[in-house]
Amino acid sequence: MGRMKDIAIDLMDYEAGELNARETLELFGVLINSGMAWTLQGAYGRMASELIDTGCLTEEGEISEFAGQVLDKLDERATS
Repeated sequence: MGRMKDIAIDLMDYEAGELNARETLELFGVLINSGMAWTLQGAYGRMASELIDTGCLTEEGEISEFAGQVLDKLDERATS
């Protein structure tokens, strides 16, 4: 139950707009990898599809190399 509880908390944080870009991609990666993205309300499946279609996430839910590079740049700016 521990991981499901973590996912539920992450979903609530996402809904509240409290996740940064990396956390959002990580959450949707988990949802895609587990198949949950396609069983939750439609907005999650549409967002998951959009993240895959734009090349941010792979079909397996991994953060793409391109998205990883963008996130690294954003992280650098945030700490500067």
